[in-house]
Amino acid sequence: MKRTMVVCALLALSAGILGCGKRVMVPPRINLKNHEVIGIIEFKCTHEGKLGPLATRDFTESIRRDQGMIRIIDLGTEKEVLKALNMKKLDRDAYQAIGDKYEVNTIFAGELKISDIRPKIDIGLAFGILSFRAEVDASLAVRMIEISSGASVWNSTASATREIGGVTIFGGKTFTFNAEDPDESYGELLNVLIDRTSRDFQVTWERR
Repeated sequence: MKRTMVVCALLALSAGILGCGKRVMVPPRINLKNHEVIGIIEFKCTHEGKLGPLATRDFTESIRRDQGMIRIIDLGTEKEVLKALNMKKLDRDAYQAIGDKYEVNTIFAGELKISDIRPKIDIGLAFGILSFRAEVDASLAVRMIEISSGASVWNSTASATREIGGVTIFGGKTFTFNAEDPDESYGELLNVLIDRTSRDFQVTWERR
């Protein structure tokens, strides 16, 4: 019995030692230096407001965080880009025109989709308060396009569900809604989506 216990203890100790190997930094899978100069078109968004610009800004910060000095040009919305080029849609000719006009070699474009809000209602009759929490589904699809060919050379998609904002009615008269600030209301949701879609451009760590 004692011998069995000793063997088990040794096995557990060995597993612990193996699991405490040296942590090694792994460079980003994609080196953006090889794709400069990079243009980014403001992400489309199915939700009205500032979520598109917010997602674009946060994604840009995320992909360049571990990449050093990377030259990235904000091109504006798809509508603005097409208007500047006097073109009707983003196709191979449009991408090449973007390259000529803005002197970029690669473009990032993306789309953020936000579902309808699913309210979860709580009623406190004693205090005359009606409040509810709002839950939404969201997905972010991003792709990287090579200007010279118009081909997509990379893409990533992520989805998540989170609780956002809230509505409170005091005494049936005063109405407050705390989802006016997209960073505050959708910040956590966007962080999850952007972290998942930008991993190929970030440093990771492995234990060896």
